[in-house]
Amino acid sequence: MRPITAEWIAKAEGDFGMMERECTEMNNPNYDGICFHAQQCAEKYLKARLYEADIKFSKIHDLVALLDQILQIEPMWEIFREDLAYLSDFAVAFRYPGESADAESAHDAQHRCRRFRSMVREALGL
Repeated sequence: MRPITAEWIAKAEGDFGMMERECTEMNNPNYDGICFHAQQCAEKYLKARLYEADIKFSKIHDLVALLDQILQIEPMWEIFREDLAYLSDFAVAFRYPGESADAESAHDAQHRCRRFRSMVREALGL
């Protein structure tokens, strides 16, 4: 594995850990944070796989656009299109006043992130 790929994975795992820890918070969990870190975990895992395959990508947060780039080598990942589209909105949606996540959207984001993470880790031999 290339060193930068490993760095992307470490960053993704940091976001995954933050999401998981916040999901266990019993008093005043940060649902916005859960959604944000779920999106970030998926984004960084997509970029890790793209980098490992030597596929150039731009500095974007659109998970579906990143998925479209990876499908040439991971065609089975098409099954995650809906999940990634859902998570993609959380890059900015709840980070500013005006909108907030609720328990249902946070747990849905966690579930979708976990499923996608599992597939990417398998593809990367982790």
